[in-house]
Amino acid sequence: MVLKESDPALDAGDAAPDFELPGVDGETHTLASFDDAEALLVVFTCNHCPYARAKFDHLNDLAASYDDLAVVGINPNDAEAYPDDSFETMQEFVDDGRIDYDAYLRDEEQSIAHEYGAVCTPDPFLFRREEGEFRLAYQGRLDDALNPDDEPTEFYVRDAVESILAGEPVDQEWLRSQGCSIKWTD
Repeated sequence: MVLKESDPALDAGDAAPDFELPGVDGETHTLASFDDAEALLVVFTCNHCPYARAKFDHLNDLAASYDDLAVVGINPNDAEAYPDDSFETMQEFVDDGRIDYDAYLRDEEQSIAHEYGAVCTPDPFLFRREEGEFRLAYQGRLDDALNPDDEPTEFYVRDAVESILAGEPVDQEWLRSQGCSIKWTD
């Protein structure tokens, strides 16, 4: 396990890079799949990283709590080197309820992770719908629990989501997320 900090390629106000990725639900998803949401949380995540696993419940709760928020997990890890991150195991995590996001997608080519500048799991990007596009409103930590066994007391993404849904600016400081490095293919 290599601990990394996020270093995104996107700046505040940048449009979300589009994608076309398979979901564990058997559908192919694009940004347009989430057009009915006012806010979109894209989280680069995986099945095996203890940092990512520690945030499953928090992300599930976000997905369940807000009708106008779409929570999308994208797994870019090399599943050949890390079989726990295979598409089949992703399906198992959804089927048994460990992951209950609006969509759990596979970035097998890792091109979407590169476009966003994702480097770790979890690596969250929160977008606000503006003039028909998703624009980056916050990128950084989900909460203040930096280690997998820590209990969070501050919920940065939740606060940012609530600002977006209230039509207010997001004034949350962008604190770099941290977690296991994305497992890139050679």
